[in-house]
Order: sequence, then C-alpha cells, then structure tokens
Amino acid sequence: MAVDEPVTGFAVAVVREDGRWRCSALDPGALTELDAAITELGKLRSTGAAFGLLAVDDEFFVIVRPSPRGPSLLLSDAAAALDYDIAADVLDVLRVDPPDEEDDAVWPEGDLEILADLGLPGPELEVIVGEVDLYPDEQLQMIAQRCGFGSEFAKLLDEL
Repeated sequence: MAVDEPVTGFAVAVVREDGRWRCSALDPGALTELDAAITELGKLRSTGAAFGLLAVDDEFFVIVRPSPRGPSLLLSDAAAALDYDIAADVLDVLRVDPPDEEDDAVWPEGDLEILADLGLPGPELEVIVGEVDLYPDEQLQMIAQRCGFGSEFAKLLDEL
C-alpha cells in the first residue's frame, strides 16, 4: 500500500484570527502520516479557524480540521488509499473501506461541509473536488480563493 519513493507536495496550516488569515508550512512528514498532520495542527494555538491543506504527489489533497471531538477530514480521491498511507489513514478514521482496485472512478470521502462556516458550502466544494482535470494545488488554490485567503496561500506556495 505504501509508496516507496519520497512523497512530494506541500502541507500548509491555515489560521484565521482577528479577521486575518495566516498561512504557514507544516512539516513535510504531514504528507505521509495523518497523525503527524493532526499533531502539527494541534500545536497551533488559535481562537479562530485552523486547518491543514495537504497536496500529495499531484494526485490528491486532504483537508484536516482538528476539533475537540476529533478531526474533520476530506479526502479528494478515495482511490488514493490504494497507493498512499495517508489516504488510507483518512479512510480508517472515517471508517470507510477503500475502493476496489478495479474501480477507477474519482470521488471524495469525508466532510464536504468542512469549510462551510468559512464561506465554502459543501456543494461548491464538491464541484471543486470534481474538477479532475486540475492538479490538487490548483484545486486548493480555488478553495483558498473562495474562503478568502487566496493571496496568502499563493504567497506561501511561491516561497515553497
């Protein structure tokens, strides 16, 4: 199930405090282990919204939003769980079985309302996830724009 080559991509923490957005890079280990991503995000002390955006190998993305009752999660492509441990971890937490290897359909798994309180309702997020011709970083940029932190997100990606 694990990918043998190093995983590429980026992991970004997004925080909204006092009406202002802030984006910062997470440890690269957050791309390979869901627990690492949740731990990194848990270190952020914020009175406002805090969540992580992970783009993995130009294949899929994960949104992680910690809460006291457990993380809210969205995996952009459930089939990624067949090849990537972090995607399999997301499905484990969601208590969802991975798809069959013969199934080549792309569908999200998790909470499509994960960012609804930040201006991105589930149906709109579902449309973004359904744009299979886009790379995960492009989809995440659309999400950032829609939620209102597009410029901060783009600036950080330029630095990475």
